[in-house]
Amino acid sequence: MGNQVLVATEGARGILTLNLPKRHNSLTPDFLESILIGINELNDNPEVKVILLKAEGISFSTGGDVRVFRERLADISLYSEEIVGALNQVMIAMVKISIPIITCVQGMVTGGSLGLVLASDIILVTHEASFTPYYSVVGFSPDGGWATILPRIIGQKRAAEVLLLNETITAEKAVLWGLANRLVDKEELFNEARKIANVLIENKTGSIARTKNLLWQDIDQLERLLEKERQQFVEQIQTDEARVGLQAFLRR
Repeated sequence: MGNQVLVATEGARGILTLNLPKRHNSLTPDFLESILIGINELNDNPEVKVILLKAEGISFSTGGDVRVFRERLADISLYSEEIVGALNQVMIAMVKISIPIITCVQGMVTGGSLGLVLASDIILVTHEASFTPYYSVVGFSPDGGWATILPRIIGQKRAAEVLLLNETITAEKAVLWGLANRLVDKEELFNEARKIANVLIENKTGSIARTKNLLWQDIDQLERLLEKERQQFVEQIQTDEARVGLQAFLRR
């Protein structure tokens, strides 16, 4: 994994840290593979009963690295299949494991990185956190659960407005709409996550595992829906609209 994803433990708490702050923790296939390896490593540790996911820097994660998309224009469809497929793998892994995941969002979340949030179990946000799709501006098709999981949480009409108008979900709205659980001061974010983790550690692991399984009981359908997102993303990114939109977005 190198040092782009840091894995640590504090007793029964597993800590997974996105560690590409200079690139705003933007997603690439290698980065997503490191996240998946980290999740599996913590899941395989019999001492770990809860995972805390956090990020270094001012952004939680700003979606797919658009500079890499530009570099891969010659084989954009293959690259898109790879990166969205890798994101879907991470999301499904997060959902399937019996260990609960607490995610700490301290800054921007854009594009497909929302998938890391949606696949988490408990989400804490600071006042600086925000969630913006950017798909209709750039000319991409939604991935990361924006069109398949988010509407279940905040409602179809709200999700449609956010996606179609490229509106930002503020931290306050995220809590109000049920996208996040708690709004926390930045200085207290990780301490609050630790407190919640301590409660989970004291609770019964079998009960927690079955509860999580029931909350995510139709994983086969979720996999099909995420695969549909991947297919539509690949189809759309090959259009002139997407290519022009990407170049314009990079110029800005």
